[in-house]
Amino acid sequence: MAGHSQFKNIMHRKGAQDAKRARLFAKLIREITVAARHGLPDPAANPRLRAAVVAARQANMPKDTVERAIKKAAGEGGADDYVSRRYEGYGPGGVAIIVEALTDNLNRTASDIRSIFSKHGGALGETNSVAFLFDRLGVICYPAATASAEAMLEAAIEAGAEDVQSGEGGHEVICAPDDLFAVRDALASRFGDPEEAKLDWRPKTFAPIDEGQAQAVLKLIDALDDLDDVQAVFANFEVSDDVLARLGA
Repeated sequence: MAGHSQFKNIMHRKGAQDAKRARLFAKLIREITVAARHGLPDPAANPRLRAAVVAARQANMPKDTVERAIKKAAGEGGADDYVSRRYEGYGPGGVAIIVEALTDNLNRTASDIRSIFSKHGGALGETNSVAFLFDRLGVICYPAATASAEAMLEAAIEAGAEDVQSGEGGHEVICAPDDLFAVRDALASRFGDPEEAKLDWRPKTFAPIDEGQAQAVLKLIDALDDLDDVQAVFANFEVSDDVLARLGA
């Protein structure tokens, strides 16, 4: 099983439920804040903000929390000035790792991420040191019951998507990063809001690792994800389903 397809499980597999929800809410609020500050504070007129609000709603974030974050970002009460940064490095077994962050303190974030890589047997590299091993894609996910594979493909191509992968687990619509919000909105007008709409890093090649290396990589990813500044972690490891089951991933 490839590492990128396991990330959602990795994100949610450890810690108390309340602690996980608090971390998730913090990450969602940061995305809402940045989206509102860099565009109109109206979800109807700001595709990135609209996607962030939908994600917050799907995570059961209270409506007043969402509205408060938007108002704060729009200048009512001030807001932290977050900037986006991508960090790249290698983990145990030569696994390539990309970390996306939103931070109000670049020195702190870089130091924290470098320390975690080092502590868990990895090494933080320079920008673009591993990005060439991944494709940058827009990904939109719908449940399988939303439409037939043929209907989803037809709608997705009409909306400007590049491909659709359909199966029992659902429909995954692939598009160019710059087209993500336009394709998402076109599909939402026909099928309703998707389960997920995100920018993703998909590995072009994979690093096969054994059980010991997998355990170390998962600990590294968990530690990175626990940082408030980190929004998402992507890796190109490949390990068997049996190993993941034994590790509880």
